[in-house]
Amino acid sequence: MSLNWFKLASPASFYPVAGRLVPLFWILTVGLLLLGFYWGFFQTPDQLGGSNAQKEYYRIIFIHVPAAWMSMWLYMVIVGWAAIGLVFNTRLSFMMANAVAPTGAIFTFLALWTGAFWGRTSWGTYWDWDPRLTSELVLFFLYIGYIALHSAIDDTRRADRASGLLAIVGLVMVPVIYWSINCPDPTQCAALHQRSDLTRIDGNILFSMLIMTLGFWMYSFATSFMRLRGIILTREAESAWVRELLSQENPK
Repeated sequence: MSLNWFKLASPASFYPVAGRLVPLFWILTVGLLLLGFYWGFFQTPDQLGGSNAQKEYYRIIFIHVPAAWMSMWLYMVIVGWAAIGLVFNTRLSFMMANAVAPTGAIFTFLALWTGAFWGRTSWGTYWDWDPRLTSELVLFFLYIGYIALHSAIDDTRRADRASGLLAIVGLVMVPVIYWSINCPDPTQCAALHQRSDLTRIDGNILFSMLIMTLGFWMYSFATSFMRLRGIILTREAESAWVRELLSQENPK
């Protein structure tokens, strides 16, 4: 049997599908994170080599780097769903964007927080206003702005469109963050933050980082789908299928 993707665009159709997928994503989250932590702490060298060698505290990259990657990726996901919603006027698209935003904000905060602890040990300061740190902070404010703007407007349709447009405008920050970390000419991008160069990282370190990233990705699916189900029930509260569902779950 072929899967009718257009049918899944309906909140009523996607609600039970999300419910079945959430436990699977939680299982993958726990399994991948346990593997990533184990590999990062027990199968990697005691010191990060290179010209700027760092001892045990370098292991914070197993949380910091995947969180930073996810902060950018999830913002692009929000923009993608918002754009689909604006173009095709699909309710579920806006709901998806709204459900992903808090998880993206959490990962952005986690990237900033772990980066601050890393910076204190590595650079002697928790914060420095260089482009790489500042652009990530701006991304965090964009997440907060998106959530706040959507919450501030009572009309759901207007809130979806206004916050969606804000997210699309803020997309400019993603390439800014990427190029600030992957600057092709280091002399033109002087900053405390290390350049991103995965080709020079020990294989075990890279493996752990990628496994942690997959774990964070599965966590994003799990939390976003859980949040999406709540959003669907709230917005579709007057629908017949929701009333029937609630009556089945809470029989008198």
